[in-house]
Amino acid sequence: MRVHIVLFDGVEELDFAAPYEVFCVARSFTDREVGVRYVTAWGPGVVHAAYGTRVTVEHAWDPRAADLLLVPGGGYQRPDGPGVRAEIRSGLLPRKLAEAVRPGLTVSAVCTGTMLLAAAGLTRDRPCTTHHKARPDLEQQGGLLKNARVVDDGDLVAAGDITSGLDLALWLVRRELGAETATGVEARLEYEARGTVWAPPPDRRPW
Repeated sequence: MRVHIVLFDGVEELDFAAPYEVFCVARSFTDREVGVRYVTAWGPGVVHAAYGTRVTVEHAWDPRAADLLLVPGGGYQRPDGPGVRAEIRSGLLPRKLAEAVRPGLTVSAVCTGTMLLAAAGLTRDRPCTTHHKARPDLEQQGGLLKNARVVDDGDLVAAGDITSGLDLALWLVRRELGAETATGVEARLEYEARGTVWAPPPDRRPW
């Protein structure tokens, strides 16, 4: 399982750090290989996160080498600063996300990271969710908003507010690596997954 977590200036620390730790801890509870890396749309470099954390990203953008792309949020309420709105205005990351879609790749988002997926055209007419303050925008852009902490529509998986990145990652660990791995991660982190995971009935699931 190859996980690429997408970073950008203004990204919320907890949005990317919590899922990163979940996937890294999962290695201890499965025989399958789990690779986790940070990437940016523009290649290796230093990312300045929302609260001043600097992250050195060593890997180039290469979604064909990923099974899962995870897009955090951050900065959506700061229209003039770095973050999701700035990335939408730039257009580079939404375009890269749109081009990345292929069979076998799951695209996921935490919090307002879903708005980057919306800008890429990936949420239109698809079940999804985002931070509560961005939900009207997501619906206006054609997303089918679901009132759940995690929304799983197969190759598109989204989570709501900031801390739900833990639950998104735990759900994907359970889905891809099994319940034993997920419960092992929960025990190690001393955290039990919260909230409801929305998914279609089994006979209507695209996966």
